[in-house]
Amino acid sequence: MTNTFDDVRRHLKTGDIPAAVRSLRPLADTAPLGDLTAEVRPLAEAVGFDDLARAAKKASRKPGDAQLLYDFGYLCIERGIAFLAVPALREALRQAPGARRVLSELVAALEADDRHAEAAAVLLQHEALLEPWPGGYLLAYNSLLAGDLATARDRAARLPEPADSTWSWANDRLRAMLARAEAATRAVPLDRTDLRGWQFALTGTLLGTLSPYGFPVMTGRYAYLGDSHAACRRGLGRLALALDAAGRRPTAVSALPGRSDRILALAAAELLGLPLEPYAPGRPDTLVVAYDLSAHDPELLTGLRERAPGQVLYEHANRWTEPAAVPADFSALQRQVGSEPWGEQLGADGRGPADDRPEADIARDIVTADPAADPGDGEGPADEDAAFQRFVAAVAPLWLGGSRAAVGSPGPVPSSRF
Repeated sequence: MTNTFDDVRRHLKTGDIPAAVRSLRPLADTAPLGDLTAEVRPLAEAVGFDDLARAAKKASRKPGDAQLLYDFGYLCIERGIAFLAVPALREALRQAPGARRVLSELVAALEADDRHAEAAAVLLQHEALLEPWPGGYLLAYNSLLAGDLATARDRAARLPEPADSTWSWANDRLRAMLARAEAATRAVPLDRTDLRGWQFALTGTLLGTLSPYGFPVMTGRYAYLGDSHAACRRGLGRLALALDAAGRRPTAVSALPGRSDRILALAAAELLGLPLEPYAPGRPDTLVVAYDLSAHDPELLTGLRERAPGQVLYEHANRWTEPAAVPADFSALQRQVGSEPWGEQLGADGRGPADDRPEADIARDIVTADPAADPGDGEGPADEDAAFQRFVAAVAPLWLGGSRAAVGSPGPVPSSRF
């Protein structure tokens, strides 16, 4: 065996299992399967995944056995390391080309790793094996998440209504996504750099602002963002523009529980001229405000999955690599990680103290902050108010409609991540 796995072994020796797993990622599609599965065994043993360790041992001894590769791949998906399942399941499918369950698990692994174009390609390659539900649906769905709107339209048009009501939610979600995509194409190109258009198509979320930095690699998202009062003010300003362009007018503002949520809700209420009221699930005609939805317990968000009449769910910072269980109707920006303007701040001398002033004082800083856009580095497209308003007007009939259905994928617009 070559020294290909030296980094994996070094991290394992020091007990840094996450780093060892990350070191395997660039090797997953190139290393011999016998070697790859052999390296997984000690990692699985180190964290007590005995079932995966046994499967890895067996697959390493017989890397041409489709059943053993399937067992290994299945357990990799179950343990949250789907990228290691992909090469094993590809080989299992090559060994057993008519095996639907192997095809299904391979697609599941690719989906879990946000590799939707590859999932669609393997489904197209084996389309003769597919039943409409779920096979045909998965082909349309992955095509859409890969940005292939033409294939998604075509395969969705061939789908009959699901005979099994278990798939009704998936059918409804796919049809809603396609309808939103069609609406978006009337205002934006919906290409692989159109973050705002795809965000609306996939989740129904209006994205208020785009990052003005590093557009060639981030396409409108932030990686790390130390937030500012001005960014919060700009997000709320864009929300006001969206509500006006769509002809929507909540009658009150309510905050999800949390200091950051309350600060932002206080600022929103003042800027929009609306009263502030306690949050209650199912309350109609209110603007529900959150700083970061993914910071909340999913059980709390359950009451927001079904939209109350006239309700608008606002989120300032959308964590695009770990989306919340319920998508917002409006997100001011997308970032991977970051800090609130009033939280501890990372500086040259380490972390500075959090701002512990009263919430109303901090909200006042947001209200009085300069809402002008950050000019950024000049590498990205202009994110002008007029263009944003035109987009909202084009998609307004489909905004704030139906259930809030989560999509655990960033979609077809690529961005670098940590």
